[in-house]
Amino acid sequence: MKLNKRPRPRQVGVSFGFLPTGPNNAITDVAGVKVGQVTLNYGSGLRTPGFGPVRTGVTAILPHDRDIFEEKPTAAVHVINGFGKSIGLAQIEELGSLETPILLTNTLNVGLAADALIGWMIDKNENIRSLNPMVGECNDSALNDIQGRHVQKHHVYQALNEAQAGPVLEGAVGGGTGMSCLGFKGGIGTSSRVLPEDKGGFTLGLLVMANFGRRHDLLISGVPVGRQLINWPETEHPGDGSIMMVLATDAPLTSRQLKRVAKRCTFGLSRTGSVASHGSGDFVVAFSTTNIKENKPQEITSKVERVNEDGAVMTALFDATVEATEEAIINALFAAETTIGCDDTIRHGLPIEEVLEILKKYNRISD
Repeated sequence: MKLNKRPRPRQVGVSFGFLPTGPNNAITDVAGVKVGQVTLNYGSGLRTPGFGPVRTGVTAILPHDRDIFEEKPTAAVHVINGFGKSIGLAQIEELGSLETPILLTNTLNVGLAADALIGWMIDKNENIRSLNPMVGECNDSALNDIQGRHVQKHHVYQALNEAQAGPVLEGAVGGGTGMSCLGFKGGIGTSSRVLPEDKGGFTLGLLVMANFGRRHDLLISGVPVGRQLINWPETEHPGDGSIMMVLATDAPLTSRQLKRVAKRCTFGLSRTGSVASHGSGDFVVAFSTTNIKENKPQEITSKVERVNEDGAVMTALFDATVEATEEAIINALFAAETTIGCDDTIRHGLPIEEVLEILKKYNRISD
């Protein structure tokens, strides 16, 4: 896999929290989870609806390798601010399970992506008669010809079929290709945490598509970095945008418990400078790879394994969620390169060297 050209924060001495990461510091550290991405980046100059320039794509998150419709991961959703057009949230909220992979793309491509996802699922299971496709979105129209709806069926199939474990490419890739975040180029970011053995040794991972916030609100490791980057312009309509957060864990959690965990993404998000503004759609989709629901169980009742809510383990999961959410967002910012899109609109990549100099003044850089 092609690796990021720019360093991740940890590679230059910036860390977040106290819990250890998994080997890839990615959502794929949760066993069985795979990520696939297709990036569409072509054309330049004036916006011509239907033709370009194109700065968009799709990111696919697969909870496991088996038939997800027949073996549904327990799931939950949390809505921080509901200014969004995702498909699939309502049934997850009602039934507490996920029955397709999760796709992330641009706002006007949600319908086409959902249709492609349905087709992909039917190809794998001829018995499907009803299906709840889960497609999340953010608006990339500042850089992308969003009216063109350039993500097509074959792009969705490619992202799903090529999904893999291991390192995850971050920044201006996949669904994050045209996204902006906290005044700079945003996109895809991911991170993970591993709980101590006495707290179960569970792994929890986050993947975000970050497209929110104002430059002057940007915080990194608690430092008001954005207010000191005074030579960088604020973006148009600062604060509007969205973020999609996908949380995976191998902890055996019920839907109710997953929702409790998902709510803690709010605090990790706020650590980076978000205030969940009026026009920002901020959503969390969480799932457990351990608690699987059969599509058509043979028995009337079933036994469900779950973490006992004695306080210590749940709090450790909350800690992991906050830390991984914060780091995933900053990872997206560090990875994303300067991008020029429609009408020569520019989103600068985060000036890493300048940021590091600011963090050094606050003793936030470790050896």
